[in-house]
Amino acid sequence: MLIGLCGAICSGKHSVANYLIQEEGFRLLKLKDADSPQVTDEPDGDRQQQALESAGNESSPSSQLVFDDSKSLLDFVTKRWQGLWVTTDIRDITILDRFLQRPFFLLVSVDAPMSLRWKRHVDRPEPLVYLTMPLCHKRLLESPSLEEFVLWNDKNLYEKGVGRAYFTDGAQVRLFNSSSSLKELHAALKSLRLADEQRLRPNWDQYFMELASLASQRSNCMKRRVGCVLVRDRRVISTGYNGTPRHIKNCNEGGCPRCNRGEGGGLGLSTCLCLHAEENALLEAGRERIREGAILYCDTCPCLTCTVKIAQVGISEVVYSQGYNMDNDSAAILNSAGVKLRQFSPPRNGLVYLENSENPK
Repeated sequence: MLIGLCGAICSGKHSVANYLIQEEGFRLLKLKDADSPQVTDEPDGDRQQQALESAGNESSPSSQLVFDDSKSLLDFVTKRWQGLWVTTDIRDITILDRFLQRPFFLLVSVDAPMSLRWKRHVDRPEPLVYLTMPLCHKRLLESPSLEEFVLWNDKNLYEKGVGRAYFTDGAQVRLFNSSSSLKELHAALKSLRLADEQRLRPNWDQYFMELASLASQRSNCMKRRVGCVLVRDRRVISTGYNGTPRHIKNCNEGGCPRCNRGEGGGLGLSTCLCLHAEENALLEAGRERIREGAILYCDTCPCLTCTVKIAQVGISEVVYSQGYNMDNDSAAILNSAGVKLRQFSPPRNGLVYLENSENPK
């Protein structure tokens, strides 16, 4: 696994990298600056081998590998993809797509409130080791005013072609780091399990649940978008999403008066013209294609109407991501029918607020 950390000035990406190295066994990969004293005339292979030997020495304070450019860094990890690597030197937008195409790469952005990042810069305690020293501490000797910091930040994020916003927009995980201490940050990162391999390659549950979520995007129901996928032997039998029947005006065009009246959940169901996502998937598959061993994946726990139909056609298991307003009743019916019901909770991606779960803000 290679985790690439990018983000705004003093957002804490180096602290996140430090946590991964100290607590999760990752190794740091760096790019050589043009003015770096580490420039040598040694062949790349010899220099990288020496760096690897240094990285293997636990007593080495820098314990890092240094590369001339992003391409050589990526080539190195590609041959050693089963290791745990981290870099904060995501600089080349032209090669970023090549990183994202690798099945072992996870792009993570780190951000924090502007006022907090400026305060972190101004306070800047003396670092104990190189890795914990924020990048901004090494580039300016004098602390800038808030106005100067804002201008510096804007240039860093939005400069055309090289700004960090180009990278953060493509991040699979976006961390919002408002932590007030390293202890709090480490506790939040431990809870997050950033190195969970499901972030790189979803397991079957996550894969089919994401397909169900994608199907829901086709729904035009005025009440709620829901998607469903029917699977047997890890192969999709059918998909469905909620909406009015064929040849009837779409729900969002007034086709279902009940949905368009905005009645509360569970009210007026007998007058609802919309077919549920589960119903559409079952109708599409047909009884003869479902058979024993079929699994139904759905965004929400099925309602009673869908539950009895699921039991009737012989579904073996129902997996859902979000609760509904009649989960207990549906669970009782499915249990009586011998149908397994379980809720799936994938690793948190997207925007994640880093805070200690034991002491949330």
